Amino acid sequence: MLLRLLLLFTVVPLVELVLLLVLADYTSWQFTLGLVLVTGILGAALARWQGTNCVRRIQNETAAGRTPGDALLDVLMILVAGAVLITPGMLTDLLGFALLIPPLRSVLKGWLRRRFANHIHINYGFPPPPDAPPPSQPEDTIIDVKVREDDRA
Repeated sequence: MLLRLLLLFTVVPLVELVLLLVLADYTSWQFTLGLVLVTGILGAALARWQGTNCVRRIQNETAAGRTPGDALLDVLMILVAGAVLITPGMLTDLLGFALLIPPLRSVLKGWLRRRFANHIHINYGFPPPPDAPPPSQPEDTIIDVKVREDDRA
């Protein structure tokens, strides 16, 4: 994990810097600077617009009593897209704009679901199946009691 973070925070910015310098050599430094500024502004605006739509979807699904799983994944990916779009660089801009394209996000959502399926357990409150192992018992036993007052006192 540490090696991945080291690569992420050292190699990726170095590659981005080299690509920007090569682009500036082929065009001009003004064009390269303008490209970085335009992609940052455009990406932030698109991320804000799509994020607002996803938050609205979350509110509608929650109000309807449904779990907004897809919309939450969309918001997460749009947040990542916004973060990488405001960082200067061509690779991060490609990743950010790719995350803002809904069909590509759908493919990535399917991959994320499969990747995290073994790590996430959702309990809907239904009784466990008969062949499930018994749950571990806490030290203290909790008894749920309802108190009913009798008017005949």
